[in-house]
Amino acid sequence: MTKTFMKYRSRVTVVSSFVIITWVVLSMRLFQIMIVDGDGYREKGMAQAKKTEPIPFVRGNIYDRKNRSLTKNIIQYSFAYVPNPKVNPEEIATALSGIGNRSDDYYKNKILHASKFTYLERNVKRQDCISILQNPPEGLITLRNPRRYYPHLNIASQILGLTNVDDIGIAGIEMQFESYLTGENGWIVKQKTNGGALNPKNGFPSKQPVDGKNIQLTIDLDYQAILQAELLSQIDRAKAVGATGIILNPQTGSILAMASLPDFDPNRPGLAPIENQKNRSITDQFEPGSTFKIVPASAALDRNAVSLLEEFNCENGSFLYAGQTIKDWEDFGLLTFSQVMEQSSNVGVIKVADRLGPNTLHRYARDFGFGMSTSISLPGEVPGILKAPKDWSGITLAELSLGHEVGVTALQLALAYASVANGGFLIKPRIVNQIMQTNTNGKQTVVYAERPEIIRKVMPESVSKTMRDILVKAVDRGTGMNAAIPGWSVAGKTGTAQKFIDGKYSDKKFISNFVGFFPAENPQLLAVVILDEPAHGFHWGGQGAAPVFRKVMQRIINMDDSFKRVPQKYNREPEPILAEDPSMLKKSSKPVSPIVLATQNFENVQSGSGRSFVPNVRGMSLKKAKRILKKRGLKVMAEGSGQVIWQYPEPGTILSEGAICKIGLK
Repeated sequence: MTKTFMKYRSRVTVVSSFVIITWVVLSMRLFQIMIVDGDGYREKGMAQAKKTEPIPFVRGNIYDRKNRSLTKNIIQYSFAYVPNPKVNPEEIATALSGIGNRSDDYYKNKILHASKFTYLERNVKRQDCISILQNPPEGLITLRNPRRYYPHLNIASQILGLTNVDDIGIAGIEMQFESYLTGENGWIVKQKTNGGALNPKNGFPSKQPVDGKNIQLTIDLDYQAILQAELLSQIDRAKAVGATGIILNPQTGSILAMASLPDFDPNRPGLAPIENQKNRSITDQFEPGSTFKIVPASAALDRNAVSLLEEFNCENGSFLYAGQTIKDWEDFGLLTFSQVMEQSSNVGVIKVADRLGPNTLHRYARDFGFGMSTSISLPGEVPGILKAPKDWSGITLAELSLGHEVGVTALQLALAYASVANGGFLIKPRIVNQIMQTNTNGKQTVVYAERPEIIRKVMPESVSKTMRDILVKAVDRGTGMNAAIPGWSVAGKTGTAQKFIDGKYSDKKFISNFVGFFPAENPQLLAVVILDEPAHGFHWGGQGAAPVFRKVMQRIINMDDSFKRVPQKYNREPEPILAEDPSMLKKSSKPVSPIVLATQNFENVQSGSGRSFVPNVRGMSLKKAKRILKKRGLKVMAEGSGQVIWQYPEPGTILSEGAICKIGLK
């Protein structure tokens, strides 16, 4: 070795060792990166070069029975913020203040106090935030999300329900069928460019979203709109607190319309009390009054406890039962069983129910569906109240037969009458027709359906037919005359019930209700109408609720060509004689009465016509008014005492003999 090498040997050794060690370390590190941790680094690299974005599903829509959309999905925008020291809060606050009624300080305060991802505004319509979308401030996160919209506003709002800010159903059908309406999000992988923009690349994976399923209801949008309009009109007219109505097909149990007022707009639920979101047709119970009388009447016919022409002494309108005096609205004497129902005699019905006894009356009330859930596919239904006979007091039999000491829902009452209309079967109500899933090929598959279902047989066909005949007479010449539709045979029953408040029945607050169906020979539509606390005069079922039934059904008949007029089995008034046989006139020894041409300013209608002219009794005493009206063949319903201050119908009206004239005294 040379002297020079020996001189620098230590240095060469150090440098060489350093190079070798460095190369070994780098090789080992490279081995670790490439081999040991290669998968992890490859994943990090891919993550930096691409981004997975969700593809939101579309919530299933709800349709009426004719496939008209009751809901829609629209795109709205939400704005959020993640803490970032480089962002100018004032710029974001100023931009957001232009889309609503909130001030800059509101948004600035939210931004300054944000410690994580924070929403600043949610579900803003595009037209309200288009300026921000076109020129977004730095640091503001914009989220595009679908949002539920109800195009018909208040129509069927309590049936449909609504969704919350996260588009999750919280009431009605939206909540009951949330699992069907909700879908599954998809995703797509996008490649990042050098500038940070995202572009889809064909080779990257993706998954298409699964949209929610569509629901077709049994509701008819036209029927629903008509029902709500007429209920609202009658609330204004009768100064009522609220109103409830149901229209259904008594043969299948399909709910065609269901409404309770006041209601709400699900697009802006905060503008109405949360109480208005309740579907009172199934959540609220009430004492129905005389509409419950079909229970003892049907039971008595089925058990052969009465005959149709059997007469009952109605005690001139006052009857002592279990130590309490029961009064009628009119001083009835002898009435046949049919007339007891036509005129809604309380005394007569109690005598019928007394023949049945507590156990039988209770059993038939249960068979009609009272005191139990109907199992309708809507949330919040109550079963009502029907006490067991062991819990009855001495007066309960009488009270129950008159529709007191029992709590029913509007839907239970409708289904009870449907069993009379359809031949004696209690049926399960249907609100959902079918639920459909759209496949990838665009075809729809039914995944759920509600079919007509019979729960039990309540009465034989013969009994239901007899009850239909009685209910037709109740409309033709009884308390339900205001529900009559010219040219159609209508069956129905009125009900008037005092509200039970603070442990006693109120003399000022009533429930006015009517249940009817038509055509009586083959019922296709049945409706329940209920008015809550209408003004005096409208509290009678025949005055408050029955006219609503008539108006609703007349509008439906005029709109729906599927209803064909059929010959009436019963006529409210006899057909007019258009011609006489001259030979018959010659043989008659009696003078021929002149034909009346005028319809005003006359005091007598042709004798033998079966019709009577309503005289003016205003200002008269009760005794004198009753005498004059009864002389004309009219029945009298009086309210108050003193002198007559109002009467209905108006003087000059022509009514069938036996019709009811109501008078108010003060």
